[in-house]
Amino acid sequence: MKFILAPLALALAAAAPAPDRSIAQTEADLAAGRTSSVALVRHYLQRIAQIDRSGPTLNAVLAVNPRALADAAYSDKLRNARRSRGLLEGVPILIKDNIDSLDPLPTTAGSLALADNVTHRDAPLVARLRAAGAIILGKTNLSEWANMRSPHSTSGWSGKGGLTRNPYILDRSACGSSSGTGAAIAAGLAVAGIGTETDGSVTCPSSVSALVGLKPTVGLVSRAHVVPISHSQDTAGPMTTTVADTAALLTILAGSDSADPATVEADAHKQDYRASLRPDALRGARIGVLRFAIGDEPGIPAVFEQALAALRAAGATLVDVKEPANHEKMGQYEQTILITELKQDLDAYLASAAPNVRVRDMAALIAFNRAHAASELPWFGQEFFEQAQASKGYQEDSYKQAASEGRRLAGKDGIDDMLADGHLDALVAPTGGPSWRSDLVAGDHFVGGGAGNYAAVAGYPHLTVPMGQVHGLPVGLSFLGAKWSEARLIALGFAYEQTTHARRAPRYLPAPEARASMRALVSKP
Repeated sequence: MKFILAPLALALAAAAPAPDRSIAQTEADLAAGRTSSVALVRHYLQRIAQIDRSGPTLNAVLAVNPRALADAAYSDKLRNARRSRGLLEGVPILIKDNIDSLDPLPTTAGSLALADNVTHRDAPLVARLRAAGAIILGKTNLSEWANMRSPHSTSGWSGKGGLTRNPYILDRSACGSSSGTGAAIAAGLAVAGIGTETDGSVTCPSSVSALVGLKPTVGLVSRAHVVPISHSQDTAGPMTTTVADTAALLTILAGSDSADPATVEADAHKQDYRASLRPDALRGARIGVLRFAIGDEPGIPAVFEQALAALRAAGATLVDVKEPANHEKMGQYEQTILITELKQDLDAYLASAAPNVRVRDMAALIAFNRAHAASELPWFGQEFFEQAQASKGYQEDSYKQAASEGRRLAGKDGIDDMLADGHLDALVAPTGGPSWRSDLVAGDHFVGGGAGNYAAVAGYPHLTVPMGQVHGLPVGLSFLGAKWSEARLIALGFAYEQTTHARRAPRYLPAPEARASMRALVSKP
């Protein structure tokens, strides 16, 4: 498949490092003295200036950490003194801007209401990154309030940062809500990134940007000091260019935290996930195939069949799995859970925000948006906020039923039954379809299928790995498993990745060049 590259795309491709630099490669270069952390930070700051602030203008990085160079200099000093702190010593990382950090950067969730929310505190997950030596390079744009403000929202847009663009074809969506992290890591603006997910917000941006993304089991990674939607479904997760990098980051992020009761079992389940990186892990594995999740995008079936062929060739036994009953009802329950928990959980975060933040609860947030409608409500409303404000809380019978039944349908009667019926190690499905054109007026129009909402509602892990391209746009292959099965999913995903090497770097195609490429492709005999 051959594409016509615009002159801008050619220039950027020549300037871009190739291949993608993994955590292990970066650490090897640092250890050997081939580079320094200061040099790396300067390199990524230059790429942000050339690609994110100008050039394709991705709008992926919302703010650069003014302490990044000083932190890098300190890291180099420790390394030179042979006092390296850990696996990420000197490695630049980007984090989504709904995660608190000690740096002089606000945590905004993309909203002007939190423009002054400089919390002077590290979320525990950020503290773990720092303890391992990571350099927090900056914060990434996101779908405002993690895409939980309106059913008509446009993924990747925030009042604070504008619209993040997909680095593969620039008029396409970067998906949400971790859109900025996905676009930034795909474009090589840092070594790796951290996103958050309630339902699809790590895995969809990863899929449409040819990244590896992992939504862990809820409770494996602390959510303390992360702007919330739902304590039942929220989690942070790594977004990287390789499965090995995802394994390395999860090894650092996982663990119990007294500030997040959901993590009480995390220490009993966490492990060094790098030990799971076996290229032969698919040999003898039994994999359930969720053909019901293929969706209606016409290009997906052929790419999915190629992925299944690769799994078979690597030694896996594939078993077709029937769709569980009551999937539609599960989605209805999920909506009740999210709306109810949004008010309670977001009110708690806002109450702990920086002292100069005036918006301290959902009611004040709704009023702020109305007062600043030209900036905050130019394209879509805040219907979810208004529904959340009107919700009756955890004692409401509808919420109690939704919390119990939704988890049962997704977990015990969903993923668990699918695995048990076929004596399966994991389930696979397309993560979704290729990215759609961003439309600030009409909002998102997702294409393709996917089964990630089972993992989201159940709180189970979901790994996406690059599967190939449809019309020049990346699509991912999802691996779903039982609660705490991250190590198994990483092993299977790594073996698949090593068999296929399906990731392709972005080419920043402007829409006219991309359409010309497609016309040339389909016109060939």
